[in-house]
Amino acid sequence: MNKEVRTRFAPSPTGGLHLGGVRTALYSYLYAKKHAGTFVLRVEDTDQTRYVEGAEKYILDCLDWCGISPDESPLKSGPYAPYRQSERKPMYKQYALQLIENGHAYYAFDTPEDLEKMRTDLKSEKNPSPQYDHSTRMQMKNSLTLSAEEVNDLLAKNTPFVVRIKMPSNETISFTDMIRGEINNDSNLVDDKVLLKGDGMPTYHLAVVVDDYLMKITHAFRGEEWLPSAPVHIKLWDYLGWKNDMPQWAHLPLILKPDGNGKLSKRDGDRLGFPVFAMNWFDPKTNETTIGFKEIGFLPEAFINLLAMLGWHSGEEKELFSKDELISIFSMERVHKGGAKFDYEKAKWFNHEWVKTISDDRCMMLVKPILQAKGIVIKDDAYLLKVIGAVKDRCTLLNDFYTQSVYFFETPTSFDTDAIKPKWNEDKTAFFNELMSQCAASTNWNAVELETIFKELATAKNIKMGELQMPFRIMLVGGKFGPGVFEIAEMIGKESTFERVKMVLGML
Repeated sequence: MNKEVRTRFAPSPTGGLHLGGVRTALYSYLYAKKHAGTFVLRVEDTDQTRYVEGAEKYILDCLDWCGISPDESPLKSGPYAPYRQSERKPMYKQYALQLIENGHAYYAFDTPEDLEKMRTDLKSEKNPSPQYDHSTRMQMKNSLTLSAEEVNDLLAKNTPFVVRIKMPSNETISFTDMIRGEINNDSNLVDDKVLLKGDGMPTYHLAVVVDDYLMKITHAFRGEEWLPSAPVHIKLWDYLGWKNDMPQWAHLPLILKPDGNGKLSKRDGDRLGFPVFAMNWFDPKTNETTIGFKEIGFLPEAFINLLAMLGWHSGEEKELFSKDELISIFSMERVHKGGAKFDYEKAKWFNHEWVKTISDDRCMMLVKPILQAKGIVIKDDAYLLKVIGAVKDRCTLLNDFYTQSVYFFETPTSFDTDAIKPKWNEDKTAFFNELMSQCAASTNWNAVELETIFKELATAKNIKMGELQMPFRIMLVGGKFGPGVFEIAEMIGKESTFERVKMVLGML
């Protein structure tokens, strides 16, 4: 590549960061790093009516947690600052005026009532939903239908206006998409989008083109929902004289509901019981918190791994890739055109595999605060490390470590005695009483010694091991789960083991 690769992620600070948004950021990051380029975060906050306090910090925190922090951003300035569009406001108007001067845009003074009247009056069988375009613009109140004097008079009186692009008629507007190949658009089907609002703020259409040009963006990745806007943007690059500098575009496939029926939304996540945001999002407008992948116990490695595979194929048999591996093998050629179904069970599988992969020390660092928040008192990190090693393979989410390990720190509050009762008898009560007597007399307390005593006693009593180990597990753990039962007994200690056995014998 001749030019330094510069990609950008350009979210609006309007709420939580959806899976689709993080994937766009991830692909932009991977592509930039693959080509030794720069990944830029630009905050597109031109629509101040939708701005939400705290959303920008939340977006930066999400990218930071994912391990895909930008090289240039509002917090990490670079040669093309500022990186918030609201702070770039003064520079957009000159380009809107340049477009008007060259006959590619015009002032429109129509009121909301005028627009509604147009949609009603010009409605026909042939055109059931009239829009502001080549077929209606000459019947509206704009600088194409008014004289220069009238326009100047309206501007002098500070009459509210917007600036609209003047889309050409009967033209095929084409571009090459990195994923979809050649795409052709009929200009007659595209309306005259607003470029500059009355408050001087640009719309997305003008701002994205101006900023991509001024920030020297070489590759722009965005969701396929932006495909209908592509012809407007192509004409703006052309009209402003920048067509040779237009970035290569890639319109990413949608992330679909598990059944493949439509785009995955926050509402779907609420309904189906899984998150669709990267991290917890508290909405100050509704005072509601939406749960995120981080808070339910996903590892960032697993999260970006599963996101990368949503709509992209590595070309390899394996599915687990570190961030560095993803950078080295990522290519836009392997991104699918079709939407990718989100499978939460598969997402959890990725996390389970990554939990097994990370070191016990790192796991302890992540799990310790979870246990402490649940009221578990950690007196000894070495003991916690041993517990983590014992249960790690059984945990899918980090939050699972609580249920899988709480019995190592405190006596269970309930026991599944219903699973024991059907086959319980006096012989088994006698077995456990004698087991405690023999263990009390033994000077060793370890899993091997305990298992030996247990087996020999079972043989002497002529009781099958399987009929004794399950009750023993329930006595120590409270339920039918956990690592090796003799390992559990060794770790919780002789005193705690006896206490729990006696407690359950009393219940039986």
